Amino acid sequence: MKFFKILLPILLIAPLLSSAQCRSFTKKKCLPQLDGYSQNDSFNSAVLIPGDEAELLLTFYDDKDYRLLICGHPILGEVEFEVLDTSEQMIYTNHSDDGSDKGNLFDFKVASTQQLIVRIRVPETETASTLIHEGCVSIMVGSKDM
Repeated sequence: MKFFKILLPILLIAPLLSSAQCRSFTKKKCLPQLDGYSQNDSFNSAVLIPGDEAELLLTFYDDKDYRLLICGHPILGEVEFEVLDTSEQMIYTNHSDDGSDKGNLFDFKVASTQQLIVRIRVPETETASTLIHEGCVSIMVGSKDM
């Protein structure tokens, strides 16, 4: 019974600590890359491991320039991302067919207010290590009024 009294608080606090670490990482490493853009009010991040995939539905308004920033912890490698419309038609991908990476930024403007899907993928690691590394991935949106 004493074991459970110790384990339960740890299990309850662990998610809060990872969220705080993710917020700290985002503030220090990611936020400066939105220079010149006003960050939107939401904080979208997750702790992911190699092979994970996540999706987020975001609304973008006309008459604004946007910067979409996908910022992943270096331990995860080059995080791949796609921007799709709600019909799942590809608008942009940072991963080329030749395997090269176009970076973690996408600057764009929409013709009319619309929702877009942002899909991120953490690539599988090719090492024979038995350790599975996890890291924070943040999806940040900045905008400029026209």
